[in-house]
Amino acid sequence: MEIQFLNKLKDNPINYGVLINLEIEGVNLNEIELLEQNWNNGNPFPKALKELLFLAGNYCYVCDYGANKNQQELQESVRQDLLDNERTISRPFYAIDVYSTYSFLFIYLDEGDNPTIYQASPYSEKYNWITLLSNVTIKSLVDNKVERAKRGENPF
Repeated sequence: MEIQFLNKLKDNPINYGVLINLEIEGVNLNEIELLEQNWNNGNPFPKALKELLFLAGNYCYVCDYGANKNQQELQESVRQDLLDNERTISRPFYAIDVYSTYSFLFIYLDEGDNPTIYQASPYSEKYNWITLLSNVTIKSLVDNKVERAKRGENPF
């Protein structure tokens, strides 16, 4: 797959740590197609998301997939959190990062090839439980976290 947006991640596949080196691990194109069938009605994912999955869909040192075994389980898990809290996201979306057990980052799948990222906090009692992360796209988020990791900082 040609990489257009996530070249920093492609060029820095290993986060060299003091105690352990962490290397990204992607999913194959067939699995990406299955995810598109399941979560986007068979329509292609945005290019930046496909690149993220291809490069680092199984393991990514700049995105936290939680305790989920794979991308399918991650998507099911966040949707269960929504159901448990009687929350709904009416547009097609895809979770790209989970943190704590209360929030996740996601994109809407109809916002172009490098979509803006949103934070959902389904357990929040606030009316506005979805927050737009201003000027943060998949590319900018991943690039920023790769740079932090290269400086020896925690990318999260």
